[in-house]
Amino acid sequence: MTRTLKRVGAPLLLLAPSLILVGVFVYGLIAANFRTSLTDIHTAGQATGQQPSQTVWFENYTALLTSEAFQHSLKNLLLYTVVFLCGTMLMGFLWAWLLERPLRGEGIFRSIYLFPMAISFVASGVVWRWLLNSNQGESATGLNRLFQMVGLDFLQNNWWNNVSYGIIAIAVPAIWQLSGYVMALFLAGFRGIPEELREAARVDGSTTWQLYRHVLFPQLSPVALSALVIIGHMSLKSFDLIMSISKPANYQTKVPAVDMYVYKSSFDYANAAAVGMILLVIVALVVVPYLVRTHRKES
Repeated sequence: MTRTLKRVGAPLLLLAPSLILVGVFVYGLIAANFRTSLTDIHTAGQATGQQPSQTVWFENYTALLTSEAFQHSLKNLLLYTVVFLCGTMLMGFLWAWLLERPLRGEGIFRSIYLFPMAISFVASGVVWRWLLNSNQGESATGLNRLFQMVGLDFLQNNWWNNVSYGIIAIAVPAIWQLSGYVMALFLAGFRGIPEELREAARVDGSTTWQLYRHVLFPQLSPVALSALVIIGHMSLKSFDLIMSISKPANYQTKVPAVDMYVYKSSFDYANAAAVGMILLVIVALVVVPYLVRTHRKES
């Protein structure tokens, strides 16, 4: 016992401050949030303690998940996530494929592709709000005006103001902004493949397509999985870009993160906490399997 304590004592002391901070400010606050989600704190008086509140257990979750408005938010989140994931993965992979072999001016192209990442979602959202303006005809601006000028009037539409699919329009600037990040991941994966594998495939008579399909692409599967998890959890928590382009009160672009903000702003802490816990579960369903798979692979 003493020997074990001496062996693990020093590492535990070094880790103790971090463990305490994580325990209090991460898991402790998650527990406090979950406790709030089980109460009936829906008014300012209850939130400030001037009126009594009580535990209602899972009534808030039931009310949210059965409401048409929150189901619309979940549908928007699904649409946004699918389009965002597919768009960033496809564009990022294509750019990395084009830059996979060293070429003249590669640094310039790489900088251009990565530049959108340096811009905050709020700043780019302001610009894209103008680009995705829904006005058409004589009052058209942004992309609708561009389509009008080049004779492609049939491409004009109301963008994010579409009630059913408006959230997809907001996925477009998100794809533009994060495709460069995915490109960097895939490009690093391409550059990490040993040159000996390429030479061996060529010696065996593989064509260029066979080389990529059977040798290079399989080597990129860990990179692709990491990119999927990173982009996926970012899309599930999207808030600032949506708020910059649209407004919290807009039904057509609301997602759970926006609902949480609206509930909190109106002192409905119970529903805000419930939405936060639902988002936590959704993100965990994406991240935890990846962590388990990584742990098993390392073991």
